[in-house]
Amino acid sequence: MTIERMETKQRMSRIVKHNGVIYLCGQVCADATKGITEQTQSMLDKVDVLLEQAGSSREHILSATIYIKSMQDFEGMNNVWDNWVPQGFAPARACVMASMARESLLVEISIVATQK
Repeated sequence: MTIERMETKQRMSRIVKHNGVIYLCGQVCADATKGITEQTQSMLDKVDVLLEQAGSSREHILSATIYIKSMQDFEGMNNVWDNWVPQGFAPARACVMASMARESLLVEISIVATQK
């Protein structure tokens, strides 16, 4: 039962792997001055990089928890999400409205996946 932590800092690890399961820390966009479409795409691009680094891919996502600042952005976020998730590989998903760590952030995601 080995636990592997990657990019570990005092507060968190960006990736934790245990028994073939990958846990990604919450991901936000690269540029919080953008709107919901751009923030969502940027956030998911970061997920792609971390999944690859951990030996996984979109097709291996088990669950996603999405935190959205305003439900007014739900449709815009979903438009990007729907184009990002491979057809037939939709994970279990929850989306909740939440306060963000910074005022300019509109969306954040937490991912659990398996290794390839």
